[in-house]
Amino acid sequence: MSTVYTPEQRDFLDAHRWGVLATARDSGAPHQAMVGYTTDAEGRIVVSTKAYTAKWRNVLRNRQVSFTVVDGRTHLVVDGQAEPFEADPERAELSADVFARLADAERPDPGSLVDTLDEQQRTIIRITPRKALFHE
Repeated sequence: MSTVYTPEQRDFLDAHRWGVLATARDSGAPHQAMVGYTTDAEGRIVVSTKAYTAKWRNVLRNRQVSFTVVDGRTHLVVDGQAEPFEADPERAELSADVFARLADAERPDPGSLVDTLDEQQRTIIRITPRKALFHE
């Protein structure tokens, strides 16, 4: 498990499903997008997105990202390194985790998702945290 988070920060991150992913455009200008997410056992943030989105293209160029989860005035900001996944089996495995979390449902069989992921041009961005700041 990541030692970047305090127990309070990890609980906050795990208690929510939506955050804002900030990436850098090719001009260097910031780009932000609201995304659904889950976390893995190591504390990495896992996001499903589509291959034609700005956030995906930005991550392919520049892996440095920031991710914010907001609850009223309380928010957690996580800076980290993004890792893109567009090939299976990793894409399908990570997608199953995200879909289960967002739907609050049983984890689907990753193999059953491949056709849908291909049809929707779905990819995965996994963020390894480098630094986390909690603001209350």
